[in-house]
Amino acid sequence: MFKKLGTIALSGALVFSGLSLGTADAAKPENAGKGKGNGDNGKVENVIYMIPDGFSSDYAANYRVFKGEDAIWDSHLKGMYTTNSANSDITDSAAAGTAMATGTKTNNGVIGLDTDGNKIESILEAAEKDGRSSGLVATSTVTHATPASFAAHVDDRNKETEIAKQFIESDVDVILGGGKNNFLPASEGGKQEELNLLAQAEEQGFQLVETRDELTNVKDLNVEDGDRLLGLFADEALAPELHRGDTNEPSIAEMTEKAIDVLDEDKDGFFLVVEGSQIDWAGHANDSAWAMSDVAAFEEAVEKAIEFAKKDGKTLVVVGGDHDTGGMTTGANGSMDLNADVLKNVKATGDSMASQLNEERSNIREVVEGHTGLTLSEQQVQTIQDAEDTALAINTVISEHASVGWTSTNHTGVDIPLYVYGPQSQKFVGFHDNTDLPKMIAETMKLK
Repeated sequence: MFKKLGTIALSGALVFSGLSLGTADAAKPENAGKGKGNGDNGKVENVIYMIPDGFSSDYAANYRVFKGEDAIWDSHLKGMYTTNSANSDITDSAAAGTAMATGTKTNNGVIGLDTDGNKIESILEAAEKDGRSSGLVATSTVTHATPASFAAHVDDRNKETEIAKQFIESDVDVILGGGKNNFLPASEGGKQEELNLLAQAEEQGFQLVETRDELTNVKDLNVEDGDRLLGLFADEALAPELHRGDTNEPSIAEMTEKAIDVLDEDKDGFFLVVEGSQIDWAGHANDSAWAMSDVAAFEEAVEKAIEFAKKDGKTLVVVGGDHDTGGMTTGANGSMDLNADVLKNVKATGDSMASQLNEERSNIREVVEGHTGLTLSEQQVQTIQDAEDTALAINTVISEHASVGWTSTNHTGVDIPLYVYGPQSQKFVGFHDNTDLPKMIAETMKLK
């Protein structure tokens, strides 16, 4: 993140690269006290809390090479934060999500409860009590650990059917993502024993949509009149961004934009959580191309959020991952060059390529080179041929070409960068713990 050491000229002003662009903006006389500048002390009516699951500074560095220029968040860096859970140096998404939602540490696997099993109010729930509307967007099942942490309370993150039930009983106004099976009864192919939560949702004012086209055509919803929106675009998680073109699923940017459009009808403001879920899954798989393509999709969502915030002037955009996944490194195998840009040519996940190999694996070159544009060495072909975990072997070979290394297939304990845009963003400057984030957000919103 701190790749530029010295000073650079930007928009006629000299700013240190370690400082956010927003800090420089806040110093401009025309922004003082107006609530329009990035970093000033203006009023915060809306918050868009954006969580790229599994993302860390090494993901950011490789993504910059992949993209060929700075990401939209680079100029809004405000600090770093730690992520340990109550019972482990390395957190899972449930404990991290709960910390980022409630300001309280809990044990791995637990959602919305403290270490004694007591319910903890999330900042989304506090915003609802304050009269604001709310929304959840995810590319996983919407009942997955991170989004669940903002609107559910369970002792085990795997209780997704219970989380779905709590979602429908909650006051959340917009829910968009995957996981339709968690809302349907077993008699209709779902995972609920008897309940049809989709029917219940309609009774409670939700408009249901299941495709990108249906989402695009949603109009005239007014959350102040009790209108709500539930979009479940896949039975399980949404497709990885690499494969989304083969579906009629919306992108995370499209879901974010629609959620903002609907929630912005509330004159009292809104609180929206957006999770780029599958960056984490790519990290677990050590799939650098999947990781970079889902980071790119997430950046488009952040761009939509910041565009709205710039026009609105009273919206705070907070971007930070819940933890690192995979221990991605920037540079590998002794190379002094960063080559993540070669990942732009990869058109399938390692899992997908592995599923296309024949029983003898005699078509490795055809499949892998065909989906990646890379030329494999004989040694790399043999590595894939001999591997017990074929997908991991394919991903390792692709990462070698990209000079991307991995240290784990699990989460790691590295500190996470924090990016913030909007009024009062200067309050986030510094080194924090993940439990500090909702407390700082609550302060900007003047929530009890």
